[in-house]
Amino acid sequence: QVQLVASGGGLVQAGGSLTLTCAASGRFDMYAMGWFRQAPGKEPEFVAGLNRNDGYIHYLDSVKGRFTISRDNVKKMVYLQMNNLKPEDSAIYFCAVPRLLLPGAAFDYRGQGTQVIVSS
Repeated sequence: QVQLVASGGGLVQAGGSLTLTCAASGRFDMYAMGWFRQAPGKEPEFVAGLNRNDGYIHYLDSVKGRFTISRDNVKKMVYLQMNNLKPEDSAIYFCAVPRLLLPGAAFDYRGQGTQVIVSS
């Protein structure tokens, strides 16, 4: 199992940047990791994911070129660098273990999220 806690969210103007951090405990290095987001009234959405050794990374089309996911298996951390943020990026972001590295993927071990609000 793995336990996950996200942080780093906040209020930012459109065009700004934020870096989200996910701290993990447990057998972190055994799992692919992903960032998801959930806007009010909507289902959770896969944003980005990577496998255990960074050999495969996938992004939601709408964030390609703006977001970068990375991980540090020694520190047990997953990061999401978000640049050129748009109001439609506003949501609660959380990290989890994706069952597939694809949009629409289900997930396990959903962690505590962090809210991102992008003002126009």
